[in-house]
Amino acid sequence: MELRYSVVLEPEPDGSAFNVIVPALPEAHTWGATIEEALRMAHDVIALCLEERRSKGEEVPPSDAGMARLETVSITLPAA
Repeated sequence: MELRYSVVLEPEPDGSAFNVIVPALPEAHTWGATIEEALRMAHDVIALCLEERRSKGEEVPPSDAGMARLETVSITLPAA
């Protein structure tokens, strides 16, 4: 069975790496120096998390690819 999960790649402020967020698996934490490496690491951490959940008899989340949304919220701060 193939499952597909949304991932968010959040760049470090200095551009040195990308942190990986997996909304369906809050316990998944990883990063990569490049987008390609971050995606490879995402694949690995998702597989490990799912394996761990199955070994504990916990629920495996259904595929969520295409369901996540990234929106922008603008905030205007008053002058200091």
